[in-house]
Amino acid sequence: MPEPLYARAPEDLLNPAEMLAMSGLDFMQGVLEGRFPAPPIGKTLNYQLHTVEKGRVCFRGIPTFDCCNPMGTVHGGWYGTLLDSAMACAVMTMVEQGSGYTTLEYKVNITRTIPVGMQIEAIGEIDHFGRSTGVASGRIVGVADGRVYATGSTTCIVLR
Repeated sequence: MPEPLYARAPEDLLNPAEMLAMSGLDFMQGVLEGRFPAPPIGKTLNYQLHTVEKGRVCFRGIPTFDCCNPMGTVHGGWYGTLLDSAMACAVMTMVEQGSGYTTLEYKVNITRTIPVGMQIEAIGEIDHFGRSTGVASGRIVGVADGRVYATGSTTCIVLR
């Protein structure tokens, strides 16, 4: 897997017309392969796209001290961002050419604290994809220990 190319400025991102010219799966594979820039939030929060297939996306990341709350534990927003990315991108893999999507709502359940510096995988998988909505579930799992650290669910609206 190539080192991700992160967008540094808005002009680095694909414009909407370019994105609508391909399927969501083609776009996500392009990000994975480094043909399209990854969103800058990945660099900020230290995570990147790891695998892409139709209906399933995985990101890998390592929380740093910069991702901690005032108590010194990984902030819930880090869990939420990774799960939102994985679940919504799983929906994206189902979107056909000429369409888009956006997150309508998502929910996160944190089941245990992720230690700072531990590599995790955020996995998003499609539960339902229809004409107007996509529903996905996700989980954050430790790469080394296989334990579940958080789960989530999302509903995305499909924009045709």
